Amino acid sequence: MAHEHVSNTKRIWYVFAILSVITIVEVFLGIVKPPFLHNTDFLHLHLLNWIFIILTVVKAYYIMWAFMHLEGEKSSFRWSVVAPLVFLIIYLVFILLVEGNYIFGVYHNSQFKWVF
Repeated sequence: MAHEHVSNTKRIWYVFAILSVITIVEVFLGIVKPPFLHNTDFLHLHLLNWIFIILTVVKAYYIMWAFMHLEGEKSSFRWSVVAPLVFLIIYLVFILLVEGNYIFGVYHNSQFKWVF
């Protein structure tokens, strides 16, 4: 019973196109910084930063899905790989935002000047 080789060239270009579009959107938003996104706050963070976080997580998930071949695995295995990473990413973002907000408050409301 021979296994037939299937070319993944079309799929690789499709993945490349999706990741390129997401990256181009991120770079464009980083250069332009639209005022309505940059000046709008949501949960003590600019809406533009939330868009960067969401696009980065989507890109990371798609890389795992396509290049780690998770789409062909069983659902339980996919969740055993993806769920801890999603939890850790959310936890990391939460810790960075809370600690960064605290440090900003300390320097903003104190006598010390910004040295960095």
